[in-house]
Amino acid sequence: MKTEFTAEQLADPATAVSSQAIRKCVHCGFCTATCPTYVLDGDERDSPRGRIYLIKDMLERDAAPTADVVRHIDRCLSCLACTTTCPSGVDYRHLVDHARAYVEARYRRPLPERVFRTLLAWLLPHRGRFSWALRLGALARPFAPLVAGLDRSGRLATMLELVPRRRSHGERSPRVRMQAPHPDGPRRGRVLLLQGCAEPVLLPSIRAATVRLLERLGYAVEFAAGEGCCGALVHHLGREHDGLAYVRRNLDAWRGRLEEGGVDAILATASGCGSQLKDYGFLLRNDPDYAPLAARAAALARDLSELVEGEAVQRLKVGVSARIAYHAACSLQHGQKIVGRPRALLEAAGFTVIEPAESHLCCGSAGTYNILQPRIAARLGRRKAERLAACQPDAIATGNVGCAVQIGRFSGAPVLHVAELLDWATGGPPPDALHSAMGDGAVATTAPASVGGGHA
Repeated sequence: MKTEFTAEQLADPATAVSSQAIRKCVHCGFCTATCPTYVLDGDERDSPRGRIYLIKDMLERDAAPTADVVRHIDRCLSCLACTTTCPSGVDYRHLVDHARAYVEARYRRPLPERVFRTLLAWLLPHRGRFSWALRLGALARPFAPLVAGLDRSGRLATMLELVPRRRSHGERSPRVRMQAPHPDGPRRGRVLLLQGCAEPVLLPSIRAATVRLLERLGYAVEFAAGEGCCGALVHHLGREHDGLAYVRRNLDAWRGRLEEGGVDAILATASGCGSQLKDYGFLLRNDPDYAPLAARAAALARDLSELVEGEAVQRLKVGVSARIAYHAACSLQHGQKIVGRPRALLEAAGFTVIEPAESHLCCGSAGTYNILQPRIAARLGRRKAERLAACQPDAIATGNVGCAVQIGRFSGAPVLHVAELLDWATGGPPPDALHSAMGDGAVATTAPASVGGGHA
């Protein structure tokens, strides 16, 4: 696609990256087949190709964003399915990120919209604030029908619907108690586990299961004081400055450990966070004070499925079984290009794994998307839940907390993190949700035939 940026415009690093992305687009339209918003309504402006045209025109003319352009940019989920499909290698991720930052800087949204988005940016990245908000939400849930009738946008009603109906048992604190590595297993490495923001509040059982699993496999798991949100939530709201502040804060928290060496991986149990961590090097590429450290952190970023080996899971498995429908989170399969490993690990653990139809399509979670675009998100969530239900699973597995909460709204089957299932399969406790759904007998386990390389 031809561009007409001036030399002055191209001196801006973000515009230069966007220009390169736009120029790679060949108008083929392959992206429209995998774009969730285009699949729903067939509006070209709600496809990656259409948005590229809108963004190109806005950036080239250095124009103030119009309400129509903003609406179509806002409707993008950043699921990145288009980048998996695109034969030309268009860097749509950084193009739409630039467009969002441009809109945030130059477009004055209506006052209620500004207040609401500011509230989300103030609330969600902070565990303490978010935890108190969930407590208040639980008290307000009985009034959800009244709120739905008064709230024309559907956002407040959706927020109440997203409040967990019950907190998972076990560790409720963002910090979990450490257990000793498995005494019979080899020492595999040292892992920094990202503490995150929403996950430890919504589903603390995920982190507890992850720590148990990794230490059972021989990893030393550490947390860094002063670390917090990965920055993705506010970054995708267009708040570039705030997003980068979170990135720098995490790098400062990790600096000592990374500079002394010995850290084998920085692990994110939420694949949306993992995708963001792997982009730290790009985000701070022009910051001389942080660029080297950001590149090092990005190179160490791992998803759980990249760290755990199927052979180790097979050696430790204790004989559990269940029929699992695997939902591939967009941030994992499209953002990180990790496709087969989670399923292979679940199968190695003894589960029967089925993938649903339309596994490439987003469930509608996408960070704050299911709050800001509740109607589109609900349509996608119901569609995803229907495809998963067709697999007739005992449970649904995913690698992202946002997907788990979103699909859980519409699914009758329990939705679990891959870590919870692998922990159970290698000797951990049955996940609470699965225990409730399948009953005591169905989740009973047998003792491992061999653990830690042959020692009973």
